Amino acid sequence: MTMKWALSRKNAWERTPRWVKGALAPLLQRLPVERCLGQAFRRHLAFLRQAQWWSADEARAHQLEEVRRICRHALAASPFYRQHFAGAGFDPRDLRSLDDLRRLPTIDKDTVIEHLHAMCTVPADAPGVDYVTTGGTGGVPFGFYINAQRSSVEYAHLVAGWERAGYRLGTPLAVFRGRVVQENGRGFRHEHDPLLRHHYYSGFHLSDVTMAAYLAHVATLGPCFLHVYPSSAVTLARFLRRTRTPAPTNVRGILAESEILYPDQRRLLGDIFQCPVFSSYGHSEKLVAAAGCEQTAHYHVWPTYGHCELVDAAGQAVTTPGQRGEIVGTGFINTVVPFIRYRTGDRATYVGDHCVACGRAHLLLDDIRGHRVQEVLVAGDGHLISWTALNMHDDTFDRVLQFQFVQEVAGTARLRLVPAADFSPDDEARVRARLVRKLDGQVNFTIERCNEIARSPRGKAIYIDQRIANVSPADTD
Repeated sequence: MTMKWALSRKNAWERTPRWVKGALAPLLQRLPVERCLGQAFRRHLAFLRQAQWWSADEARAHQLEEVRRICRHALAASPFYRQHFAGAGFDPRDLRSLDDLRRLPTIDKDTVIEHLHAMCTVPADAPGVDYVTTGGTGGVPFGFYINAQRSSVEYAHLVAGWERAGYRLGTPLAVFRGRVVQENGRGFRHEHDPLLRHHYYSGFHLSDVTMAAYLAHVATLGPCFLHVYPSSAVTLARFLRRTRTPAPTNVRGILAESEILYPDQRRLLGDIFQCPVFSSYGHSEKLVAAAGCEQTAHYHVWPTYGHCELVDAAGQAVTTPGQRGEIVGTGFINTVVPFIRYRTGDRATYVGDHCVACGRAHLLLDDIRGHRVQEVLVAGDGHLISWTALNMHDDTFDRVLQFQFVQEVAGTARLRLVPAADFSPDDEARVRARLVRKLDGQVNFTIERCNEIARSPRGKAIYIDQRIANVSPADTD
């Protein structure tokens, strides 16, 4: 197969019309996926398979070299960073250790919004430059520029992480994420990608009828993995439990990404599907990537993707196991708009720099939480109640297809529910009683039944639609 694509092979293929993919299916299904994805992807994947076992010294040496590279590039080509470095008395040519980077002040989302074009190292309309936006779940989305040919590096990191859960390229993926999937001629929302062996189902359409059809189709795929938003997978699991339907026995693992995977969700998915549940961390800015450990529920930060710092409220490095801090990242992938010491707003718990369970010797984090203000309710006295504290560990929402708190005034909220077909007044009473017990008078709420709850533009669940102005997204452990 000879294809000369201007962008990376994976991105170009995903933009190929559906009918073309169908016509090429007989040929593509006989070709190794690694071969189809190109030499750059194969080279990165082979590198990561080896790099994940680096010693601590090897990982630090690689990170220092990459930090030097991106900082020198920013100094040479970005007007913003020339001024930013000069103001801090920082010269990347003098970097001797990763600790030296801390002399540089952090930047944040507001910095990028205000100085985007000055941060660019090439003209925004130059060939090979993409404009992308964040999901905007923590407020208004913002956009920036990035290398168009980044996909091979990103996808190699994903695949190398998934391999810890037993996945191998060519194994079918049943995907329940944010892709818009149109109905086929039989009214079934399913698309098949013959190159990547992906089966896409609509995460926007999860009624009892469609979920039964999706899961019956998944059962025909042979050994496969589910690639999911946690919220979509939990909806499927609750459906199976409520209807006493056995889960497909051919699912070998669940790859959960792009939303927080809460501990009770991990337990539910493992109990219902009887397979490993694996999660990863990343964000639109492409600064820090972390993959789950096959032996624990911790996250291993990839030393090859970006430099990750965990800092406390005073900006000091977090180095005590069990202490929480904010993730500050310096990305290695984006050379168009370098993000150097960028405050992500995401928080995590420091575990250590070596995993006893698996032997990997780089940064280990736990309980990573996004900065979305939708994750908290505001009590009557003004304190914040995290979604982790509200999330139910039982069958409370089993006869509910979707739910969402909407809050506009501290101390009160609306709980919107999309009921399943067999939802009864007794079910509503049970939901009310259990949440009243959880909230303990801190937030009074009404229940409102509805036909649909909008997800984010990328198909993610928003459990709390927080509309109170100036709610701090601070951690609420």
